[in-house]
This record gives sequence, structure tokens and C-alpha cells, in this order.
Amino acid sequence: MSDIVTKNAWNALARFTQARIALGRAGTSLPTRPHLEFQFAHARARNAVHHPLDEQALSAALDERGIRSFVVHSAAPDRATYLQRPDLGRVPSEASKAYLGAFGASGFDVAIVVVDGLSAFAIEQNVLPFLDLLVPQLTAQGLGVAPVAVVRQGRVAIGDPIAEALGAKLVVVLIGERPGLSSPDSMGIYMTWAPAQGTTDAQRNCISNVRRDGLHYEEAVYKLMYLVSEAFRRGLSGVTLKDETASQARLAGGAGSNFLLE
Repeated sequence: MSDIVTKNAWNALARFTQARIALGRAGTSLPTRPHLEFQFAHARARNAVHHPLDEQALSAALDERGIRSFVVHSAAPDRATYLQRPDLGRVPSEASKAYLGAFGASGFDVAIVVVDGLSAFAIEQNVLPFLDLLVPQLTAQGLGVAPVAVVRQGRVAIGDPIAEALGAKLVVVLIGERPGLSSPDSMGIYMTWAPAQGTTDAQRNCISNVRRDGLHYEEAVYKLMYLVSEAFRRGLSGVTLKDETASQARLAGGAGSNFLLE
């Protein structure tokens, strides 16, 4: 069999990444094994997009941790509509608007919004261990944290009207990212200062690929806490606020230094 498959010169690099490199070839075609692995990865990505979030189970797990939560829905009534109408995923349903209105702009410092996005798998696998690290650090900074909003059929921007209804100064949206062929479980973090309806993506900071095989929870929380602290200190977020944690670690001689900059 080894004589049939022509090895790729990048074989030695394949162990450093989950990307589809150094697959080799059999004649002019892809070998059977990587072809089947591609089909499997594609099926996992499709499943991640259509897998429904069990928001009740997530809320129960948050309650067990002493983290208050509530469930709301976007204006997209079902998954098919959600995928075809991104605009409906950015706003709460009428029933959810009424529910949020009952909070009466309570005036929290931070609102955390957990959204299924395009991969509920990402939320189910990553959000609880991430919040286990994040919430204690927020409260240790003396920040008032709103009950966690769990959103079904949501997009990133739905965090703005939710945080605005809660009267929060800053919103952190945790969302399932668009699945890749090697990462159907990647969670994204979007932080926005002064969230309000009509906020643009330029006003957000993003931390991507948070998962066990990607950006580790500890590092993601470290980066987010830096951005949160700077947002409160300077009253801004987005393109005017840069993540300088890597340069700070390098100046301190920490493990986070980048060998490419040396």
C-alpha cells in the first residue's frame, strides 16, 4: 500500500496542524483515507450547523454553578429561517423583547450573552469551562455581572439589544463560530463597549477559535480580561482598542512571547 500512495514533501509538518496538508496522492487522485476523512469532517461541520442548542440544560448547568440565567429567542422562528435571514438572528423576538423590558435597565457593568450561532456544539463543549474561569475574575474586579442570557437562533449583534435592555455598560457575546473542516466546535468571543441597537462590527473586539484544541480557556480569559479592563478604563472598544497582551508577555519574558518577533 505504501508504494501506491505518493507521499507529500510536507509530511513532516502535518503533525503541527489539523489543517488538511500533506495528504499525498494515488495516481492523480486523493488517497482513499484522506478522502473519507474529508467526507467525515464535512458531515461533522454540517451537523454542527443544524444541531439544536439545549438551552434548558445549559441554564440548569449554570444554575448549579450559582450563575443566574434566562433564555430568550431571536426573531428567527426556526433554523431554516435563521440560516436564510441573518437579519432576524440579530434582534430578539417580540416575546423576548417584552421579557427583557421587565428588567427595567437594571444597570449592570457586564452582560454575558451565550448564543448558539452556527455551532451549538461549540457552546455545549466550551461555554461552561470558560465561564468557570471568567465569572470569578469579573466579580473579583468588582464588576456587576448581569444574569447570563442564553439565546437560540442568534447572531453576534443580538447581544446589543439584550445588553441595552439590561442597562449594561459592556457586553460579552459567546457564540458558536462557523464550523471548519477541522473545527466544528470553535467558540468566538465578541466584546462591545456601550452596546446599543445599531452598533457596528467595527466597535467590537473579537477573540476566535476558543476550544480545547485551539485557544485555551485560560489564555482566552486572560485576553478578554485585558480588553474588559481597558474598555472600562478608556471607554471604548473595537478598532481603537488593541489586544496588547502578547507584547506585554514578551516584554515580561513570559511564555506568551512570539518567536517570530525575536
